[in-house]
Amino acid sequence: MPLQLRQAIKPHEGLLGMWHITESEEFFRHHLSLSAAEQAQLQPLKGRRRIEWLAVRYLVHVLSERKVRGSILKDSYGKPQLEGSKWHISISHSRDRAAVIASPHIVGVDIQVVVPHIARIAHKFMRSEERAALDPHHLIPHMHVYWGAKECLYKAWGRRQLDWCTHMRIAPFPFLPEGGHSLGYIEKEDQSLAFDLYYRLIDGFVLTWVVQVIHPSDS
Repeated sequence: MPLQLRQAIKPHEGLLGMWHITESEEFFRHHLSLSAAEQAQLQPLKGRRRIEWLAVRYLVHVLSERKVRGSILKDSYGKPQLEGSKWHISISHSRDRAAVIASPHIVGVDIQVVVPHIARIAHKFMRSEERAALDPHHLIPHMHVYWGAKECLYKAWGRRQLDWCTHMRIAPFPFLPEGGHSLGYIEKEDQSLAFDLYYRLIDGFVLTWVVQVIHPSDS
């Protein structure tokens, strides 16, 4: 099995996983008993998107270690939920990689292959202070961490209608090729949420994930 990463989320509770997709659609269809709602979601997908979609759901099941698989449902905003579980989940896929995170806390995950053209759109998702903090020696992967971090925050928020520069910000951080940590924030109207942000580089992909920071007064 090409389970490339399985790790506990520390210091938080939860689990993070990454899958290298080498299997066929038939493999995943054989090992997944899809619900009617899931069948309807899969039906319009074409080509490689179908395998990525199936691989994410298979990875959720592998990480859950359930004997009987729980379906991945969607709320009214399209945010995924695992049937029969109170844990939060987030899913992502890019080319031949799939990523999943699950936790009792609000989480988000993103996996993306590193591509140079991200520099052309950086102004659309990065604030001025974030761009000023970029490492010129690792410019492209550093941009990808910011992009992935905001993808994670958007997924954690789960209600859309977030502006990538106005409502989301990442505390500037030094880029570390071995992976690192920062903080991310969602600030909209009267709400302010803080998240621990982590990232890793694996085989030309940037994996980022966020976990909501819960203060004792919030619990």
